[in-house]
Amino acid sequence: MGYVKVDLEVGNDGVALITISNPPVNALSIPIIAELKEKFREVARRNDVKAIVLTGKGGRFCGGFDISVMQKVQQTGDATANPEVSVELVVNLIEDSKKPVVAAVQGLALGGGLELALGCHARIAAPRTQLGLPELTLGIIPGFGGTQRLPRLVGLSKGLEMMLTSKPISSEEGHKLGLIDAIVSPEELLKVSRQWALNIVEKRKPWIRSLHRTDKIGSLSEAREVLKIARQNVKKTAPHLPQHQALIDVVENGIVHGGYNGVLREAEVFNKLVLSDTAKGLIHVFFAQRTISKVPGVTDVGLKPINLKKVAIIGGGLMGSGIATALILSNIHVILKEVNSEYLQKGIKTVQANVNGLVTKGKLNKQKADGALSLLKGALDYNEFKDVDLVIEAVIENIGLKQTIFSDLEKICPPHCILASNTSTIDLNIIGEKTRSQDRIIGAHFFSPAHIMPLLEIVRTEKTSAQVILDLLTVGKIIKKAPVVVGNCTGFAVNRTFFPYGQSAHLLVNLGVDVFRIDRLITNFGFPVGPFQLQDLAGYGVAVAVAKIYAGAFPDRTHSSPLVDLLIKDGRNGKNNGKGYYIYERGTKPKPDLSVLPIIEESRRLSNILPNGKPISITDQEIVEMILFPVVNEACRVLEEGIVIRASDLDIASVLGMSFPNYRGGIVFWADLVGAKHVYTSLKKWAELYGNFYKPSRYLEERAIKGIPLSAPASSTPKSKSRL
Repeated sequence: MGYVKVDLEVGNDGVALITISNPPVNALSIPIIAELKEKFREVARRNDVKAIVLTGKGGRFCGGFDISVMQKVQQTGDATANPEVSVELVVNLIEDSKKPVVAAVQGLALGGGLELALGCHARIAAPRTQLGLPELTLGIIPGFGGTQRLPRLVGLSKGLEMMLTSKPISSEEGHKLGLIDAIVSPEELLKVSRQWALNIVEKRKPWIRSLHRTDKIGSLSEAREVLKIARQNVKKTAPHLPQHQALIDVVENGIVHGGYNGVLREAEVFNKLVLSDTAKGLIHVFFAQRTISKVPGVTDVGLKPINLKKVAIIGGGLMGSGIATALILSNIHVILKEVNSEYLQKGIKTVQANVNGLVTKGKLNKQKADGALSLLKGALDYNEFKDVDLVIEAVIENIGLKQTIFSDLEKICPPHCILASNTSTIDLNIIGEKTRSQDRIIGAHFFSPAHIMPLLEIVRTEKTSAQVILDLLTVGKIIKKAPVVVGNCTGFAVNRTFFPYGQSAHLLVNLGVDVFRIDRLITNFGFPVGPFQLQDLAGYGVAVAVAKIYAGAFPDRTHSSPLVDLLIKDGRNGKNNGKGYYIYERGTKPKPDLSVLPIIEESRRLSNILPNGKPISITDQEIVEMILFPVVNEACRVLEEGIVIRASDLDIASVLGMSFPNYRGGIVFWADLVGAKHVYTSLKKWAELYGNFYKPSRYLEERAIKGIPLSAPASSTPKSKSRL
């Protein structure tokens, strides 16, 4: 369990100081809550205590409830640990205490931490303290009374906004809103809080129980109007997330039936939500994202990362300029190399446009933008490469060109320099086969647009050194990407796992299913766009090139469709020229282009796979499953081959790289919720009807038959082999 403690110290002034001490963020756990209860009972009994100050050790008040406890609840299915926790501690012992309690808050007060402070009779804060209730990001609602107290202290609209967006506010804004009673320096915080508590005793300061306040809620009809607008907004912004509507319902319950009733309702709803698939998925993603940077044999052997000062990028196209943008925004010097001055100027202008775009959106101030752009330098030769720490090659997918570049780099760059390729498909062993520096060669696969998309696939070969992997992991963190270490194969982890996604959609269309129905159902499932709109956005050239690569690598399980070639022949290239499956007009949402239907009919005729020449009859659920189960099937092969270290790494990669809905926990987690057996039997049935594309993998078959989760470590299936 480690070092866990709640300290109690009573001063000569009669003020008891209760300090939560659980580094690094003073998270609340079951033992800490038990100790807090015990300490509050003790000070209630003691005659030498007039008032209480509650604080946290080490410059932080409290970062909230320990999320691993919730994960354990989900694993056991027992959510009974909660109702009296918030009611007894935050209502009976703190808020209804006969002695005033003041919260001395600094650093952060988030989730359950802020809820503890809300239960106190006053809140004194240090400057720039972060205050927020981010529980909805985990699929739950606040469970320590936050749904009731926050709206009563800051007003109903602001309280709902803070909880529904999960965005924290500063103590300065909290002071303006009435959430914080005073802001004082960290040095004065305890002294002022103690005096404030004594002033409440002497009736010089008000004794306020926030659960009893109604002055900021307005009349019932006004409150109902605010709640109605919130409900309408949530239907648009979070249609798949039950916790948002549940939160609004619980807030309304407290307004109609009183705060105490609202707290009881909150606990009831919290216990229900914590066991929902949404909470399971989001909590899984929370932990999975924190695990990706743990790489056995790399991060656990005492290596120290190099001090990265200068990076060179070869190729100033869409990817190269995006990578350059990400680096300069994180204060790293960048040399951008191109083959001629025209391409170089174009690349530099793209970087400038990327940075200025962030200024326009208010995400970056002008001074920082200018500072970032000053770190960018253009080059037409390798003269500037003599002292670089990392080179990222981002040229077109041409094997010969990449091999020449890496041979040149080996001769010019310093011996410690990492030689990375941003290839999305080509085998790194082939790229580096003409060099002697194969221990320095690594894949740095960014996703487009590279300065915005959060995933970085770090692709290692069997020869890549642990030091180089560690150094690239460090770069990933510096530029605020989520770095996932993967093995070397066609498409690596993300693109390999998802190659059947678009092909499944095409297969269904050639079986007679409506294109626009497929896109609608996939967005209903939670993807931002469907597979056909995604193809429109990427451009058809990408679809043709990628299809060839996968047909060559996995000929036994690809579906070749004539549809994209027919679209190109018709002069279409998706969003690039405004003509695709959809019509793209500036300022309007894409609309289905019905003139594409005859081309689809021609594709069906050429494919000639319609059973009895008639379109298949299929349910909405079957459409989603026929598109996503082949992806699960390929994920199983990726797991069996050891392309990823853990199944949860593939989950994060699918969420951040392919926009798989995070509240479904990632591709493997979702498949385990659906059940390996259902995935297997469905694929087996479709393989018999429609061919090898759907044939279940050995890994899936074994796990379905034995009842082993797909995410269980490889040792659970004796035949598995690990390449990492």
